[in-house]
Order: sequence, then structure tokens, then C-alpha cells
Amino acid sequence: MNKVEFIEAVSKKVGDKVTKKDVAAIVDAYNQVITDTLKKGDKVSFIGFGTFETSKRAARTGKNPQTGEVLKIKASTVAKFKPGKGLKDAVNKKK
Repeated sequence: MNKVEFIEAVSKKVGDKVTKKDVAAIVDAYNQVITDTLKKGDKVSFIGFGTFETSKRAARTGKNPQTGEVLKIKASTVAKFKPGKGLKDAVNKKK
């Protein structure tokens, strides 16, 4: 599902209460708030759904699989998502 399909699905869920344009603005704001919070080094938790947080990745060496050349990979901060119990249970529920 891409962003356009997601906005369409959310619009159908809420019905006539909110326009697609409003849903798109809400989705953009949601993404921006999570991004801004992670940039500050904080985490975002939705009980039952999951937690967005950052993690430090140390510098390391890697290898180009096509040429075999050894590469230096810089240290970085990566975004992570850890699903909550409610989401895990919903995804693993047998139909």
C-alpha cells in the first residue's frame, strides 16, 4: 500500500466526516511529527500499536558484492519501529 492508497483507505474508514484533502494533511502532519521527534532523539509510543525510536549504528567495513571492494561505512543513526502487543496479536490472529 502506498501513500495515496493509504489516504484513500483512511478516507473510507472515516466516511464523510473528513475530506481526502484533510486526511492527506493529517497523514503528512503525523509523519512530520514522528520525524521531528526522532530527530530530537526522543521516541514515539502508541500503546498497543508500537514504538518508533532511533538507534546508533557504529562505523564498520563492508564489501561491494559485485567487485569485492572493501568499503568504509560511516556511523549513523537509524529509525526503528517495534510493534506493540496489540499489533502483533492482530497480525498473527488466525482467520
